[in-house]
Amino acid sequence: MKIRPLEDKVLIKLEEAEDTTKGGIILAGSAKEKPQIASVIAVGPGEIVDGKVVPMRVNVGDKVITNKYSGTEVKLDGEDFTIVRQSEILAIVEIQN
Repeated sequence: MKIRPLEDKVLIKLEEAEDTTKGGIILAGSAKEKPQIASVIAVGPGEIVDGKVVPMRVNVGDKVITNKYSGTEVKLDGEDFTIVRQSEILAIVEIQN
């Protein structure tokens, strides 16, 4: 199965939450913070405003930061994904050397 987002929607896969703190304390499942960094899996064609398509600013493969509890969670083939509006994406993570 495949999910193809519509309009300005973006399909993301959240990165796994940390199991331990920087100090080495192991966290229980309920104590883990929801991750905010995700990988973009699929991107819609863009929103139509005044008859013109507003282009998407994110691309498949980008790492992004989202609002902590934004979007709609979906499960596909046993994997968890989230569908968010482009406006719910706060930033694109760029790795610099």
